[in-house]
Amino acid sequence: MKPPSNPADEDDKNAPSSAIRPTQPAGPLVKIAALVAGTMLLNVFVMAGDEGRGIKESNIKDVTFVSSSDKTEQKYVLVLPDGFKAGQPHDMLIALHGHGSDRWQFVRDGRAECKAVRDAAVRHGMILVSPDYRAKTSWMGPKAEADMVQIIQELKKQYRIDKVVISGASMGGTGCLTFAVRQVALVNGVVSMNGTANLVDYDKFQDAISASFGGTKAQVPDEYKARSAEFWPDKLTMPVGFAVGGKDTTVPPESVVRLADNLKKQNRKVLLVNREAGGHSTNYEDATTILEFVITQVKSPSSANTQPATAGASTKPAR
Repeated sequence: MKPPSNPADEDDKNAPSSAIRPTQPAGPLVKIAALVAGTMLLNVFVMAGDEGRGIKESNIKDVTFVSSSDKTEQKYVLVLPDGFKAGQPHDMLIALHGHGSDRWQFVRDGRAECKAVRDAAVRHGMILVSPDYRAKTSWMGPKAEADMVQIIQELKKQYRIDKVVISGASMGGTGCLTFAVRQVALVNGVVSMNGTANLVDYDKFQDAISASFGGTKAQVPDEYKARSAEFWPDKLTMPVGFAVGGKDTTVPPESVVRLADNLKKQNRKVLLVNREAGGHSTNYEDATTILEFVITQVKSPSSANTQPATAGASTKPAR
């Protein structure tokens, strides 16, 4: 989203968080602590010096496919992990770009959100997929959704894909929530950074959104509601991590905060990082925190989508 090629540029990366408070480095590990369900302490460990680990150029593939929905050529970037063996199962991390960008954002961009996603994929040996999903102004409309379904299904035929985590920032943070509530069977975890959960109320980028959705709010109101995750919390049975900025005016955080609170009340596996003084960006530490939370939960045997979640993350200030 704004600016066009990136989630945001506000210099708010050191603003205090109302949902988590990072500890200081201890020895060779950096320990990030978050209050979970008011009682349980979640510890996320990141190796010191891990920030900015790159992916190897030789592992990057730019893939073109013909969309089943309208027979147009579409693209995504596929990044295989080091030592990849097609016969072995691998988890997959999907990264959705922001408004005005394309499939290369999460593969090339130096922004903290993008580096955190790349590093998480490397750290966990995950296949990284970064689709155009009808770049550059997708907003996860019907054609973008159909492309995503096709990509996941075709990759599952080609490789032994186990768990699928979908992530994104700004427009991508919105899109991953939309896709998760509409395609529950294909998603095992969600990481949303600076997105909205309510496209009915959201009033920015309306020309792009109406073009993607096939009409305005007045013309196709059901389409906007159907793609707004806040209206469908019962579908978010998988672990979900959110990061928002309290002063974000590009994509205001209120709908995501309400959704996270709703999921917490339903005892779901959810972690909200809410930097009250933050704007439209997520720093590396916060992005890593929610990525690790979701990926760790997804890898747990108890995190199957068909099972009710057993823990929720507090959205209240840590004292």
